[in-house]
Amino acid sequence: MNKRTIAAVLAIGLASATALASNADGGTSAPSELSYGTGPLQRIDYWPAPGRNAPLVVFVHGGGWKRGDKAMLRGSAKLSHWQSQGYAVASVNYRLVPDATVEQQAQDVADAVALLHREKTRLGIDGTRLVLVGHSAGAHLVALVGTNPAYLRKAGLTYRDMAGVIPLDGAAYDVPAQMDRNARLIGDTYEQAFGTDPARQRALSPTFHAAAPNAPSFLILHVQRRDGAQQARGLASALQKSGTAADVQGVAGRGLRGHAEISRKLGEPDYPATAIVDRYLVQRFSGRN
Repeated sequence: MNKRTIAAVLAIGLASATALASNADGGTSAPSELSYGTGPLQRIDYWPAPGRNAPLVVFVHGGGWKRGDKAMLRGSAKLSHWQSQGYAVASVNYRLVPDATVEQQAQDVADAVALLHREKTRLGIDGTRLVLVGHSAGAHLVALVGTNPAYLRKAGLTYRDMAGVIPLDGAAYDVPAQMDRNARLIGDTYEQAFGTDPARQRALSPTFHAAAPNAPSFLILHVQRRDGAQQARGLASALQKSGTAADVQGVAGRGLRGHAEISRKLGEPDYPATAIVDRYLVQRFSGRN
């Protein structure tokens, strides 16, 4: 598969997600929009739970660090499913490359979480029962925020302010290794995001930050027949060596099709990742490991 084909597949997937978001919301109410910064993309879609002190799932979209939108969650199976479990749900926008750096994107995610914490009483959420979920580039960003405490610290939070992190099929946990592996196919995307300085690439690699402290727990999912599998196992191993709870599981799928499915199908009752994520959320929201 060449670069042009990959770009076309990604564009189709994003267009489909945007079209889905613009249709009926799958039985869910329209979200409230919250601002965590002054930029037009520093916004959050927020859906409250029926009860007070609800657990909160915070979703961070993918798109190669340079595209995508919080509206991709609207109308999705995972949104309606999480709502049916009684969870409040938030979807985060962040500034995009090349107008922003990946460092700024990670800070945007941390700042969005900080806003939700500050507003927890008004929003009816339990700030400590918060799990970050990200797909693709979003998986990288939530893993980075979950392993490098500098981002949360700058936002006024610590890892005591979250319950866990779920990266979905990320492939940039060890940026230098991934750039070497994929330079022929999507190296331009990685170089635009991470540059060519090896020190910066390591600084933006969750695996290189896996020594404690970290978020309390990680569930790292990957498509079984994709390059992200090796990256997921590497991150899990590094976290486990530091004493951080980290479970890594593969979901059937192959290539970019499987990569899109792990986000699109999550929440569907017969999709294997749904039950895996459900078990993890119940455990984390109940305070069990």
